[in-house]
Formats: sequence, structure tokens, C-alpha cells
Amino acid sequence: MLRARAADGGSTTAFELLYRRHAATALNLAVRIQGSTSDVEDVVHDAFVRAHQRLAELREPAAFRSWLGSIVVRLVRTRLRRRRLVAMLGLAAPEPVDLDAVAAPGGDPEARVLLAQVYALLQTLPTDERIAWTLRYVERHRLESVAELAGCSLATAKRRIARAQAFLEEHFVSPFAEEDA
Repeated sequence: MLRARAADGGSTTAFELLYRRHAATALNLAVRIQGSTSDVEDVVHDAFVRAHQRLAELREPAAFRSWLGSIVVRLVRTRLRRRRLVAMLGLAAPEPVDLDAVAAPGGDPEARVLLAQVYALLQTLPTDERIAWTLRYVERHRLESVAELAGCSLATAKRRIARAQAFLEEHFVSPFAEEDA
């Protein structure tokens, strides 16, 4: 990827092109992990600032997107943990899920109800489990990619996803299931 190499060389124009190419992907990733649009512009801005500062550390320019994704994941993890601590201290209420941000435009109303329940349950999970499950089942990443983005081993990623999945299966209630007569 010549743009990443040129940006590494200090080209502002090249880095601007990287921003234009990858900002929407970074924004969508942050929204889907958080479940809301709150502060995601700040997350993406901070991610690009860090990427620009550390571009020389990027060994494989073609891996810029996944490298940027891992920076976004780390920043979102920090924000989620901070929010959770503030909520536990009673200093703020948990942030509501922004269905308009995470659901497909014009989505089925029943699907929106199910999605709201999933995100409400995800908010109760430990942050690392929430991130791993979201990367796997919402973002549809392969397990190896989940581990890379989450900054953990493949085995750890699998354990986090399995714990999150078990929790969701145990607590999810389908509001549309027919009652037995």
C-alpha cells in the first residue's frame, strides 16, 4: 500500500487519503462495539492521531486497516471501561443503545427489538467479552482477526466469545416466541 508508505514518509496528503479511505470503517466499528454514536467521532479522531504518530511501527503497509481497527478497539475498550466504572460509582446512568446507529436502515421492527435486547445484554458483559463477541458475530470477523483486533491470543478470544455466547443464550428471551397452549 503506497499511501501508507508515503504517509510514513511524512506526506500529509497521503495520510489524508488514508483517513478518507478508512474513517467510515473505523467509525462503524466503534459504533457497533459501543452500541451508540456517543463519542465515536472522538474515538476515530484519536485513533488516526495515534496511527499517524506510530505509522513507522506498521511493518506491513497493506495491514493498515486491521492495524487501525485494533487501535479503535483499544480506544473503545478504554471508554467502555471508564463508562462502566462511572456508572458503578453512581455518577452516570448507563448509556442507552442507539438502534438507529446499529440497525440497518429500514430494518424490520422485530429485528430492531431483538437487536435492542442483544445490545442491552452486551452492556452487562465484561468489556473484553463484549468486544470479542461483537467482533465475531456483529462485525463477522474470523477468529484469528478477532484475536488480533482485541490484542489477545486466539485461545483467549475463543474463551471470551464462548462466555459471552453462553450468557446471551441464557438471558435472551425471544419476545415473539409463541406460548404453549
